[in-house]
Amino acid sequence: MRSIALTAQDMHLFQEGTHTRLHERFGAHVGPEGGVHFRVWAPNAERVWVIGDWNFWSEADPMQPRPDGSGIWEASVAHAAPGQTYKYRIQTRDGRWLEKADPFAFQAELAPATASRIWAGAHTWGDEGWMAGRARHNALEAPMAIYELHAGSWQREGGEFIGYRELAHRLAAYVRHMGFTHVELMPVTEHPFYGSWGYQTTGYFAPTARYGAPEDLMYFVDHLHREGIGVILDWVPSHFPTDPHGLAQFDGTHLYEHADPRQGFHPEWNSAIFNYGRHEVRSFLLSSALYWLEHFHIDGLRVDAVASMLYLDYARGPGQWIPNAEGGRENLEAVQFLRELNRAVYREQPGAFTVAEESTAWPRVSRPTEMGGLGFGMKWNMGWMHDTLAYLREAPVHRPWHHNRLTFSLVYAFSENFVLPLSHDEVVHGKGSLINKMAGDEWQQFATLRALFGFMWAHPGKKLLFMGGEFGQRREWTHDGELEWWVSELPGHRGLQRLVRQLNGALRTLPALHALDFSQDGFEWVQADDSAQSVFAFVRKGPPGSEPVLVVSNFTPVPRENYRVGVPIAGTWRECINSDAGEFDGSGWGNLGSLQTTPVPAHGRAQSLVLTLPPLSTIYLKGPTRAQIA
Repeated sequence: MRSIALTAQDMHLFQEGTHTRLHERFGAHVGPEGGVHFRVWAPNAERVWVIGDWNFWSEADPMQPRPDGSGIWEASVAHAAPGQTYKYRIQTRDGRWLEKADPFAFQAELAPATASRIWAGAHTWGDEGWMAGRARHNALEAPMAIYELHAGSWQREGGEFIGYRELAHRLAAYVRHMGFTHVELMPVTEHPFYGSWGYQTTGYFAPTARYGAPEDLMYFVDHLHREGIGVILDWVPSHFPTDPHGLAQFDGTHLYEHADPRQGFHPEWNSAIFNYGRHEVRSFLLSSALYWLEHFHIDGLRVDAVASMLYLDYARGPGQWIPNAEGGRENLEAVQFLRELNRAVYREQPGAFTVAEESTAWPRVSRPTEMGGLGFGMKWNMGWMHDTLAYLREAPVHRPWHHNRLTFSLVYAFSENFVLPLSHDEVVHGKGSLINKMAGDEWQQFATLRALFGFMWAHPGKKLLFMGGEFGQRREWTHDGELEWWVSELPGHRGLQRLVRQLNGALRTLPALHALDFSQDGFEWVQADDSAQSVFAFVRKGPPGSEPVLVVSNFTPVPRENYRVGVPIAGTWRECINSDAGEFDGSGWGNLGSLQTTPVPAHGRAQSLVLTLPPLSTIYLKGPTRAQIA
């Protein structure tokens, strides 16, 4: 057992805002010979007790303040034991009484109960092979197709939740079959309101008890790793709910949040905003991030709502926010925290990574801090998502006037390390499902969505798809229930699912589709200006010696024969993906497997191919390498 003593170095780092392992010092820790040591930070409390099952929730176990004036309270309780529940009873200086869950609790009661639970469980890991090579799996040049899911509504059993362990086996089998490289869990940090999907977090060190114990979540990650699947966790350091048992006014004062509502209250989400200028709060959040990466072997943290952290005027009108010390709208304290977060992750957990959900044009989000960046590994490309879906909502006859919606993303595609998300945000709150966003009748909707997936999987950037989108679920996603799995056996849905599987296979096996995702060297427009016919053509290129891939999308329901496209290399180009193929429930137009170039100039290239472009389709043609030509 690690020592839980607070050293002078611990206190220095805690109060400096750079401590990354507070969970080893705070919370409830079982002693080697029994009993439990409790430690909590409540600097403005008058008195504190730890109350729980063992003392019948009485004030029999008062906590003592440390004499150093740090505001840390401690107690060693001989009769407390693993599995028992507890809270901190706090008498405030103004005479109020509060009962708070432990901010550092490793386990919580099953909601709607709100107590913390003493945890001393363990898991014997078997993912040594993955962990030894995870830097390779998670590298920027590696293939990455992320399957985003909500653990409580992916599948159920008899209408009830399935636990982390059962979910691990079902999900790993499905994800392997479909060829995704990673899964991304919407927050499984403890949250009181299930309908928040985990984004209103109270337990920054506790997996939600809805699906099992902490060791069960460890099993989940371990099993997926053994199956060759990475695990990303949505993590929310931007805001927290104001539930009475949580962090809000923890010791009777605004301890974790800003006191001024113009800084400390989020008007969109009715939640509290962390005070990033308070050093101890930054240490708390840094420790939470590192806890999931180290103790649960999480591969990556997708940091939620980064834009709301960066801007003091986010979701606020004039007079509703306070400028920074320089008179600007940037939250300089949040910027400092995010940079320290990313430095800590990449320093202390080699092979792990961070992703920012950042919806503005804040510069250098995914650039190193020494270059003036925020230090994230990747950033969601929200602009690509909105532009692409807006384009495909248009009827094909109107698309020529919106052509630049699909080309614009390539203007800035290499300014950040982008993930292309078709996330849960696009299939809730009346926005409709992916398939229902596509214009046209049923046939056109399925064909368009297949063409979109083909275009997306070839576009520079890593890929993310929310559950249900891969088989075209018609119903908008709801957290109350499970996906409409039965429709995946129906024509159209079945073909779409088969296509996603083949796209993932192509992504994994063709370096041109992933190795240079974040470099201009990996992309070359061939035809970006054919708005009249809504055709787009480009070449993806990989490292020297790899095969280039020509990608052509036709976003009209009209097949186009004898469509000439210039290519960079002479020889045989083989059609390896055709979203209109019969096996995907398409109409079966195509190019009979392969085509030979002719020395007819087109699009500024000496060699060209004459293609058949199926209706509402994306096709991939794998070309010869220059070595093969030689």
